[in-house]
Amino acid sequence: MHELGIVIHVLDSVDQIRKENAIQKVSSVTLQIGQASGIIPSYLIDCFTWARKKYEGFEDCILNIQNTPAITTCLSCHQEYDTLKHGKTCPFCQSEDTVLKTGNEMQILEMEVEEIEDL
Repeated sequence: MHELGIVIHVLDSVDQIRKENAIQKVSSVTLQIGQASGIIPSYLIDCFTWARKKYEGFEDCILNIQNTPAITTCLSCHQEYDTLKHGKTCPFCQSEDTVLKTGNEMQILEMEVEEIEDL
């Protein structure tokens, strides 16, 4: 399960930003995950729910996931198609001279923080 390693990396990265900006509490983190990334979103959420408790300021943090469709471009006929539906073979010309355009990424899109007023 590589999802735990991904979650730790995300939390470490966001925690560094939190500390550099003197932020007390992170309320949500949004990740963009490609459909062909090999990451299982439900595993990622489970790992995040467990790991967030180990980080100060993340105790109630929510993980949001935005999925990116897997799109492949055929280098022979220059058509784009749904990678998950057709795989490596272009459904238009049957060429295997294709390249994945989107869908294998995983990136941190944003973090939402709570401002806590000093009393």
